[in-house]
Amino acid sequence: MRAVVCQNTELRVGEIPDPKPAKGHLVLDVVRAGICGSDLHARFHADPVADAAANIGFPNMMRRSQAVVMGHEFSGRVREFGPGTKRRIDEGAAVVALPIVRIDGRPEFLGLSQDAPGAYAERVLVDEALTFPVPNGLSPEAAALTEPLAVAYHAVRKAKIGKNETAVVIGCGPIGLAVILMLKARGVRHIIASDYSAVRRGLAARCGAHVVVDPAVDSPWTSFADSRYFTDAGKLLHFALGSIEKLRTVPFLPWSKALRAAEATGRTPTGPVVFECVGVPGILDHILASAPLYTRVVVVGVCMERDAIVPITALTKEIAMQFVFAYDPGEFYDTLHLLADGKVDPTPLITSTVDLDGVPAAFDTLGKAEEQAKILVAP
Repeated sequence: MRAVVCQNTELRVGEIPDPKPAKGHLVLDVVRAGICGSDLHARFHADPVADAAANIGFPNMMRRSQAVVMGHEFSGRVREFGPGTKRRIDEGAAVVALPIVRIDGRPEFLGLSQDAPGAYAERVLVDEALTFPVPNGLSPEAAALTEPLAVAYHAVRKAKIGKNETAVVIGCGPIGLAVILMLKARGVRHIIASDYSAVRRGLAARCGAHVVVDPAVDSPWTSFADSRYFTDAGKLLHFALGSIEKLRTVPFLPWSKALRAAEATGRTPTGPVVFECVGVPGILDHILASAPLYTRVVVVGVCMERDAIVPITALTKEIAMQFVFAYDPGEFYDTLHLLADGKVDPTPLITSTVDLDGVPAAFDTLGKAEEQAKILVAP
């Protein structure tokens, strides 16, 4: 079959062996596959990621020198059943699958391991247990975005953001736009999005951002309609001392208990929830230096290089940082149904489609241009 192979940063289209299903496997005809920012990074920075994965007991991630077929977000149709499969899904049925497949009994990340070729190919091998029918006639284009939207769904769930809190999305590439879609689905009423690209700012507005900011002109950190956020520690101390002074003037009021009650009901100073969706060195340090006190930072962007921050900055502001990665099978399944039920519309993300021969140029375009969001591959 034809596939796009990445080796030593070069992408080439060629022939590779057809996938052979073992026990519990399905073979799918790939209908659509999405080009992920993680693939763009992995093309050049696979070795540091492989080292990090090996340190936590996962030794088989792709390395730069290996010949790897990438592509881990996709939709397809069932072509072939391996031995021992339950055949819960009909042949020819439209499906999506989590990009994890067992090879010789060990789990491999599909499209990010030389032993588990991904979906930049005519066919792909998947695990039956992690494959789900596409419901409600959802288009293959939308279904292919289940995987990246599940990443965003997981990030928003981990943030535990309330509807009345302010979300700030830094970076409006595909993952930032997906986060905006999931914040909108969650009912968050104030979403600020920041990106240098006018095209991507327009897409952010279409996805549900209430305020879009060009950081070359304005600052997302001065776009808050909520005056409860403190950017000046002196003003915070003045507020705190004044509040205690007022509480202690009330006769018989147990002021310390009143303070704890205010804290429990969300009436003490807090900060916004920032979603870092850029994944390049320096962006975390910028966020820590610029964000209000008590900000919660959810790191979604995949930075594959060393980075540096100034911890005392985060410490004095009491900034909380949460790093998120991927999703669980339940979140993947929930995301598929959010799409199929019309609660999330991913169409603004899709900016173009290419065939296998167009993948190398699409990688180059995504690596340097700001006019594209999600490019789909139609093998």
